Amino acid sequence: MADTLSPPPPASPMTWPDLTQRPRSEPDHHFAYGPDSLQCVDLWLPAGSPDGRWPVVVMVHGGCWQSSIADRRLMDWAAADLRDAGIAVWNIDYRGVDRAGGGYPGTFHDVAAAADHLRDHAATHALDTSRIVAIGHSAGGHLALWLAARPRLPRGSALASADPLPIAHVVSVGGLPDLAAVERDPANGCGTEVIARLVGDRPDRFADTSIPPLLPIGVPHTLVNGRVDRIVPGYMADNHVTAARAAGDRVGLHWVADAGHVELIAPGTAAWGAVRAATLRALALPD
Repeated sequence: MADTLSPPPPASPMTWPDLTQRPRSEPDHHFAYGPDSLQCVDLWLPAGSPDGRWPVVVMVHGGCWQSSIADRRLMDWAAADLRDAGIAVWNIDYRGVDRAGGGYPGTFHDVAAAADHLRDHAATHALDTSRIVAIGHSAGGHLALWLAARPRLPRGSALASADPLPIAHVVSVGGLPDLAAVERDPANGCGTEVIARLVGDRPDRFADTSIPPLLPIGVPHTLVNGRVDRIVPGYMADNHVTAARAAGDRVGLHWVADAGHVELIAPGTAAWGAVRAATLRALALPD
């Protein structure tokens, strides 16, 4: 009688120490855009000289919109990998809802100012402002999409600005685009109470903060999500893709089997490989 083989057990998702205990590279430059220590940006520049100007990734960390959970340095490993691929990385930080001056409108003002500050250094560091992809992880996925959607902000919004940095493509990595859905669903890993602190107590509080009211954002975007992500319920990505496509946006969704939340920003994993490949395609670079 032939032996019956049991299927292998599912892989255990990575934990944060699996990433943060790796050797860490350092950025090439550091810039402040405000007086708070979190109002800053790290610039990662490829070695050598570009053939023209460097394509750029604007990178937005997650952490449930809370500075006590994460800051820009959680993205250092991903930034170093993209730098090695010939991409300049503008890795931004911002004040979360748990930081003085964060919440509404401060967190959004910081993210916008950090992105726009890229223009001040583009000429000196040969950054191509016509080739910018925003990558956001977790809560940063929401903020990266919001950066791309800034031209769609309602008139009169405290968050609107006259000339936002143009984003050519967004890669949302385990993102949380619908703030109302996050607030409704305690199954998400960020909880529900953080949203009130992020959007403020006001009428139409999601109109200029959450992505669904801003659809179509008018910028192509790609979602990369892990099938065993314990932070972001899978339906959130599916719902966003359905709504964005119905509104007329070009949007793709890539599911990665056996990947959790950490793998999405951990070089060497299949999940990060999918993010990297999507970024290279968006910048028309060889994979």
